[in-house]
Amino acid sequence: MSSPASAVDPQYTLRERLLLWLISTIGTLAVVLIGRTLRLSVYVDARAAPFKSHPLILCVWHRGIFASTWAFRRQNIGVITSQSFDAEYIARIISALGYVPVRGSSSRGGARALLESRRILESGRTVAFTSDGPRGPLYVTKPGPVLLASKSGVPIVAFHIALEKAWLLKSCDRFMIPKPFSQALLCMSKQIAVPPDLDPNLLDQFHAEVQAAQDRVRQFAEDNVGKVGDRDFPITKL
Repeated sequence: MSSPASAVDPQYTLRERLLLWLISTIGTLAVVLIGRTLRLSVYVDARAAPFKSHPLILCVWHRGIFASTWAFRRQNIGVITSQSFDAEYIARIISALGYVPVRGSSSRGGARALLESRRILESGRTVAFTSDGPRGPLYVTKPGPVLLASKSGVPIVAFHIALEKAWLLKSCDRFMIPKPFSQALLCMSKQIAVPPDLDPNLLDQFHAEVQAAQDRVRQFAEDNVGKVGDRDFPITKL
């Protein structure tokens, strides 16, 4: 597998290369060391139909990248990442944990990212979006997942990982870093099927459905993460 750097062939200065190496190394170690201590449980809303495990189009808020990277590691999932310098160390961290970075965003390289994502889905693998992106607005999903679902025929699943205890960064996305040994609840929505070659007039309808699903799983996970230890709570332990 090629490295994330070679995928976009950036020309970094020596200082930038050292900085990327340092941040990506520390970031990878942090995800692994903290991730191993998390008590992670799962709730899946599969009431409407049997839950197809793959391929899927996964949607998560940007602030949840840390815990999500650990939860879905080593599954060869394609992850949409932007082409910015800041996104490069994220691409390197997720590569080290068994993901495939797909470079592009709503502002640059989006069409290429969607084409590559469709190829990944056609091979039977899953693709994931941070659907509000690194620049936000926070908790506002972009239309990319709906467009990809319509072109690929693959359903969308929204998910969120709530943390019992976390450090919250003072960034625009309120990025969450789990505290060691925290309880974590992964909530996944029912699958959202988007019609093939979706009529542009219906785009807003399915976009709103994805938005509602992401809001719903976030609220459920955050409301119930403290109940994970209860005997009657319907969860699956990972």
